[in-house]
Amino acid sequence: MAAVVVREETMAGRAVAEWVLPDLPASITARELVRLRVRESYGRPGWEAEADAACAAFAHNAFVLIAGDHQIDDLDEAIDLERAHVVSFIRLTPLAGG
Repeated sequence: MAAVVVREETMAGRAVAEWVLPDLPASITARELVRLRVRESYGRPGWEAEADAACAAFAHNAFVLIAGDHQIDDLDEAIDLERAHVVSFIRLTPLAGG
């Protein structure tokens, strides 16, 4: 079993929140990690809809995932948690007028 530090960061690299998700498998897809992060942070009924919205937001480039030093491009990509001990969720801000 592996543990991973999940960080929410701004584009400038400032950590907004951070917590540890323990007892995870050695490998997990980005989609599973996003859904788990939403479940852990919302912790109330209806988290599934919020998780679906988060997955859609990733597909629309609302945020990026960095696992260790690797940017995740696809939610079906496997993340090796034995190598990537930190996963950062970086919220992207749209350009004004764009």
